[in-house]
Amino acid sequence: MIKNFLKRYWIFLLLVVINVVLGFIFPEIGVKSLDITKRNVIEMMLVIPPIFVLLGLLDVWVDRAVMMKYTGKGSGFKGILIAFLLGSAAAGPLYAAFPVAGVMLKKGSSLFNVFIFIGAWSTTKIPMLTFEAASLGLPFTLIRLGLSIIGIFIIAIFTDKVLSKEDKEHIYELSDKESK
Repeated sequence: MIKNFLKRYWIFLLLVVINVVLGFIFPEIGVKSLDITKRNVIEMMLVIPPIFVLLGLLDVWVDRAVMMKYTGKGSGFKGILIAFLLGSAAAGPLYAAFPVAGVMLKKGSSLFNVFIFIGAWSTTKIPMLTFEAASLGLPFTLIRLGLSIIGIFIIAIFTDKVLSKEDKEHIYELSDKESK
């Protein structure tokens, strides 16, 4: 039990030790580090519960057959568009996208469409685009959006092609295992 805990959280524990040592050697930096950590934990506690409520609803309300039909293998352009729009309409930081992606995989979405979803979540969120257009101008926003869309597709295609069949099966197994 303790061995599994240490194996799973060794990086976190190492960072705690480093921060404690740093706090004793440089108290100002230690206080600042503690303050940043506190703000990040508060932010995560405000974001994560609503995401998990939405995940629970997605898991219960959306049937696997429906998800497979619209975003699974063979869904074509329709699946890509749905994955892209889901990612673009999302709110919240990128780390919130991964549990949603896990549910999508569990429900039968294709790995390619999940890559599109994550790419859209990270670069094409609608609220971000409106702020960007107001701050930096519409031409800049449209150019950046166009290049981001091209980049999302290139990365999704490349990643999908590079992963072996075994790697893909392993990813699906992990998404199913993590949901139990």
